[in-house]
Amino acid sequence: MRIKADLHAHSCLSPCGDLRMSPLALARAASEAGLQMIALTDHNTALNIPAFAHACERVGVYPVFGVEVTSSEEAHVLALFADPATAVDFGTTVYASLPDVAFDPESYGDQVVVDEEEMIVSELSKYLIGASSLSMAELGAMIHRAGGLYIPAHIDRASFSVWSQLGFLPPDRYDAVEIVGRSDRIAFDGFTAITSSDAHEPEQVAQRYISFDAERAGFEELHEAIRAGRVELHGLTE
Repeated sequence: MRIKADLHAHSCLSPCGDLRMSPLALARAASEAGLQMIALTDHNTALNIPAFAHACERVGVYPVFGVEVTSSEEAHVLALFADPATAVDFGTTVYASLPDVAFDPESYGDQVVVDEEEMIVSELSKYLIGASSLSMAELGAMIHRAGGLYIPAHIDRASFSVWSQLGFLPPDRYDAVEIVGRSDRIAFDGFTAITSSDAHEPEQVAQRYISFDAERAGFEELHEAIRAGRVELHGLTE
């Protein structure tokens, strides 16, 4: 079967995310868009992952559990995992590495953790958009030790990408690189390219996504398709 997957999306826990973007709203938007797989990748934390796991089971979409980490180089990195506990543990480590910068919801929006019924249960005090103290190399090693996929995010963007921050793609064991547009300016260095919506509100889900052939939607099937370069990119900007 043909699997459609969006591997980069935020919830209401990310301060840049719409308050309407609960984990359940994300799962429903993925289902309505015809996706078989959807990832939740909030900034520097994974505390909405438990509600997301429940939401995807309820809606019937296969969940991928992730975090979008800001490295010490101020480049964004996707960490994708097969199970929620691993993602939450990883996110806890990343959150602890953030600077103690107090979050101001009046200036930056909300950072809310919600439960399965979309009720707010807590708010995070550290500003989630800040850079962690973890380098890309350290993050890659941590992600792979935990059995995850290590993917530099939106490498062709003008901010918070490896190209904007460093001017090149550092040698490392990436599982893929994420792009948002069609460009011959960016070298992938032989890595499989994926694209994702980076959705911050329900209407943005699946604006960009990948597809691949597999017997079923699953993390191992996704990993194998990426490893073999058997992914098709949809919705790239010109």
